[in-house]
Amino acid sequence: MKLIFQYMSRRIRRISLGMAVKILAAFLELLIPYVLEYIIDQLAPKGQAGPVVGWGLAMAGLAWAVRWGNIFANQSAVYVSQDCTREIRQDLFQRTVTLSGAQADQFGLPSLISRMTSDSYNVQNFITSSQTVGVRAPIMLVGGVCVALTMDLALASILCVLAPVMTAIVIFVSRKGIPLYDRVQREVDEMTRVMRENVTGARVVKALRKEPYEERRFQAVNGRLTRSDLTASAVMAIPAPAVQMFMNLGLILVVLVGAKRVDSGAAEPGVILAFLIYFNLILHSAMSFNRIFILLSKATASADRIAEVLAAPEDQPPLTLPEERRENGAFLEFDHVSFTYAGTQAAEKSLDGVSFRLNRGETLGIIGATGAGKSTVVRLLMRFYDAQEGAVYVDGQDVRTYEKKALREKFGAVFQNDVIFAESLEENITLGRPLTEEEVFRAAEDALAADFIAAKPGGYGYIAGIKGANLSGGQKQRLCIARALAARPEILILDDAASALDYRTDAKLRQALRERYEGVTAVIVAQRVSSVMGADKVLVLDEGRVIGCGTHRELLERCGVYRDIYQSQMGDLA
Repeated sequence: MKLIFQYMSRRIRRISLGMAVKILAAFLELLIPYVLEYIIDQLAPKGQAGPVVGWGLAMAGLAWAVRWGNIFANQSAVYVSQDCTREIRQDLFQRTVTLSGAQADQFGLPSLISRMTSDSYNVQNFITSSQTVGVRAPIMLVGGVCVALTMDLALASILCVLAPVMTAIVIFVSRKGIPLYDRVQREVDEMTRVMRENVTGARVVKALRKEPYEERRFQAVNGRLTRSDLTASAVMAIPAPAVQMFMNLGLILVVLVGAKRVDSGAAEPGVILAFLIYFNLILHSAMSFNRIFILLSKATASADRIAEVLAAPEDQPPLTLPEERRENGAFLEFDHVSFTYAGTQAAEKSLDGVSFRLNRGETLGIIGATGAGKSTVVRLLMRFYDAQEGAVYVDGQDVRTYEKKALREKFGAVFQNDVIFAESLEENITLGRPLTEEEVFRAAEDALAADFIAAKPGGYGYIAGIKGANLSGGQKQRLCIARALAARPEILILDDAASALDYRTDAKLRQALRERYEGVTAVIVAQRVSSVMGADKVLVLDEGRVIGCGTHRELLERCGVYRDIYQSQMGDLA
């Protein structure tokens, strides 16, 4: 709850005004039955129409003031809750995109999505209700009891006995509800994960006719979510009928005791009527307390999940190391680097003692079987993750000593299955960077993307579909390469960036990069030998280990794995 109060405190003036109006409206509402009792017991018996009409108009004025006061307070509460939630979502998004790779893996993408959506929605509902129902209900409950005490002590004693019992029930059950709703949100995470996998992998599911299997899988997670939600809802539904029962019991007692007191002359009819109205207000207030505590239970669980992400520590701050620079001439260097992803066994290293050096302006090709660790080299180089053993150097400096922004600005990168945003083709190239039109056009030309862009309706203004659904695989890859080239990076990363290109286009692209980006240091991760055979140095990986390093010609002579890959793709050795 600390998170919610933290964001609400920044809007204390707006909240104070809305709550002040809500409090005033609640007190005015409490006066209406009191005025009604006065008219019935004091004015009506005198038979004077003028005072009755006057006080009747006063009741109407009170009702009008209550109505518009509640409207203003409710609108203010909605504004505050929307603004708080907007800021929470913004902060959550900002923290999410700055999580390290290890932290993102720990939370999981489906969980991060549900925290941004359903959890923030639960918080928003509570912020709204706490300023409306949460203000009115206690005033009507306590105020109704207090006014009732002034009207008839005997009848009010019934309320004084029932109120603590009902309050205890609500509080006890609500404390049980918080962990139950936390479990519900975890099940939402799991359902989101399955749904996301099926949406992104829809083509695979259809191609392999896996629809029945995926339906059963979704049915299982959906069933678990439903059962968890039913359990939480069943527990939180206990106070409502219990409170209703006690209030109805109290209402019966008020009618019986009140009838006897009127019959004996100890009470006036107007008092009984007003008392019944107060009793009804108190009943609804008690029920409102129950709703508030349900929302509180949901919001507490959700706020804790949001706070967990916002409070995640900076996982990769720049370090001050005794030896900050390597004066060995290498621009990129891996020095006995080992790395294992979280959740895998220590023996299953993604990289195991990898070492290599690359001079400025040279090209490194990385090749190997699937799962050999090729993409992991790139992730450590750009410090998405930190090596557990050894060190990674860029321009002679340990990557852990760089500010992340300064390090990432050195790179232009294209990753496997890179993202195309639902924006114009030009915006997909600039990606929010202050690039000139000339730089965008030149990058598209160098990436061999200019021709297909010109053929699209609107050219560079053509809007790409979600995940580039209206572009071919080759067009998406060339657009991503143009994005990487546009800012003239010092280091160009191409992680399987030409897999959707035909051999001829791939060869033309490599030639364009050699001719126009001569001073750029390049790292090319590929499955094709043709994509790396022209590199100054080729690294051959197998199960996270370096089994060959050298030029294409050197590896053909002394690396059997590389020679086998070459022969399988290119035919017999020349």
